[in-house]
Amino acid sequence: MTDETPAYADFEFERRFLVRELPATLRDTPALIVQSYFLSDGGFALRVRVQASGVEARLSASSDAREVLARHTGQFDFAAVTVKGPSVGGTRYEAERQIEPSVGVELVRRGGAQILKTRYAAWLGADGWVIDEFGGTNHPLLVAECERSGPVTDLQIPDFCVTELTDDRRFSNESLAVDPYSHWSAAFARELTENGPQFRQDFGDNSSLPV
Repeated sequence: MTDETPAYADFEFERRFLVRELPATLRDTPALIVQSYFLSDGGFALRVRVQASGVEARLSASSDAREVLARHTGQFDFAAVTVKGPSVGGTRYEAERQIEPSVGVELVRRGGAQILKTRYAAWLGADGWVIDEFGGTNHPLLVAECERSGPVTDLQIPDFCVTELTDDRRFSNESLAVDPYSHWSAAFARELTENGPQFRQDFGDNSSLPV
């Protein structure tokens, strides 16, 4: 590591939450994302992502990633290959390299386990948030995420967040690609009813943020 390289350059710090309903006011900065996981094993992942900024695809349970890629050909303006390690305490190794979007589209089209979602970005309280609305076999899953350049402590949690998913590997994108939410959503709903909402208490002081 050189003196110019940030100490946390290849790590991401985030906290993630289940969302039941996304406020309509937050649907103003969409991006269509299609991802393909060429490896998903024990928290390690190799992913190719393509993104079409400003595109709000109408995703449903019947949406198909390859059909969406074909429908929006020419609109993808970002692509990257990413290597990830397991998440521990909201911290995860992540090394990303940007690639030519047309190459990324072909890689996603040709292989791997796919994820399809629309991402919305918003500044809420003191932080930037993204909310992912999944399509296909992960519909109608909604996940909100706050990411910082260092550990995510003393967080203002928007009141639309139902329960915390940080480090729940079932909700990682690479897990959802091979074991979709629709396959076990009923069991998770029962789990949530029995145990109630859970919010991590080891990241400083949580506070509620009305939205």
